[in-house]
Amino acid sequence: MAEVEEEQQLQNSSVDQGGTDEIITEGASVVRGELPQDDTGPPKVDSEVEVLHEKVTKQIIKEGHGQKPSKYATCFVHYRAWAENTQHKFEDTWREQQPLELVIGKEKKEMTGLAIGVNSMKSGEHALFHVGWELAYGKEGSFSFPNVPPTADVLYEVELIGFDETGEGKTRGDMTVEERIGTADRRKMDGNALFKEEKLEEAMQQYEMAIAYMGDDFMFQLFGKFRDMALAVKNPCHLNMAACLLKLQRYDEAIAQCSIVLAEEENNVKALFRRGKARSILGQTDAAREDFLKARKLAPQDKAITRELNLIAEHEKAVYKKQKELYKGLFGPRPEPKPKSRNWLIVIWQWLLSLFHMLFRRKTCKDD
Repeated sequence: MAEVEEEQQLQNSSVDQGGTDEIITEGASVVRGELPQDDTGPPKVDSEVEVLHEKVTKQIIKEGHGQKPSKYATCFVHYRAWAENTQHKFEDTWREQQPLELVIGKEKKEMTGLAIGVNSMKSGEHALFHVGWELAYGKEGSFSFPNVPPTADVLYEVELIGFDETGEGKTRGDMTVEERIGTADRRKMDGNALFKEEKLEEAMQQYEMAIAYMGDDFMFQLFGKFRDMALAVKNPCHLNMAACLLKLQRYDEAIAQCSIVLAEEENNVKALFRRGKARSILGQTDAAREDFLKARKLAPQDKAITRELNLIAEHEKAVYKKQKELYKGLFGPRPEPKPKSRNWLIVIWQWLLSLFHMLFRRKTCKDD
């Protein structure tokens, strides 16, 4: 198993151009798209409203890049959908962790408005669409899945991950196993090239496209050499995604990508190292140490792993020292007992009594 690279090498991260190797590990410190932060309802967008159709309007949340898909292009999108009148969310591919494959011009009737919107997007673009009920679920709505009320206008929050033009020839469902794996591998290679150019967002879109060809429904059907071939493409894409996410400081997402790999390959050193790195940065010290210890057991000569464990130990030592000083400052040293102050009234009274007693005894002696 390939070792995790040392720190100086990591700072010059590069990617392998084929086979099963992955991006070299990051320097110091599924495909899921960038999960929207607000999960309470449709996002509030202030950008200009663009009219795409009598029943479809668009507001850009994040600009994309490159060309727009043409008719019959196979598009991969993440989206969330709400019935506008009830604000009920009835679809969320981010949460389902499975992007939608949409062929422009061959979409289902209820997806007509969504397809018009996607057709206007560039790769990586994130937008909000308002679609009239006539181009959505119609007069009757849907009472199965998804559950959409009758005559409901729909709000779509959409991210176009990427698309394949008609030159690719087929949708995923029409491809053979070898064709799907080959297409995914080409996407991975494109992502590697973009990573080398430090175009991290664009690289991640290519990796996500590759993973979209390796969906769970596809992987469940594979056995033997075909499953091994698919994992040899899919797992490196997840690890490369994690490397990009570490650079972008999106640590929770990096952890998720590594965990996907470890679910298939529990002794993957790079997945353990990168997950440990992200956990360490997030302050999840115990979990990070567990990942690094397991990685060191698998790669005992790796200096980068040892270095990370030393950093955790040094950090904990520094925290303990700081806490000790803090508590010392709060409570301070134990005060010395103060001598009891004398009550002079009592002293004088005792002196007077003593004097009176002495005089009384003298008088008694004289009388005798």
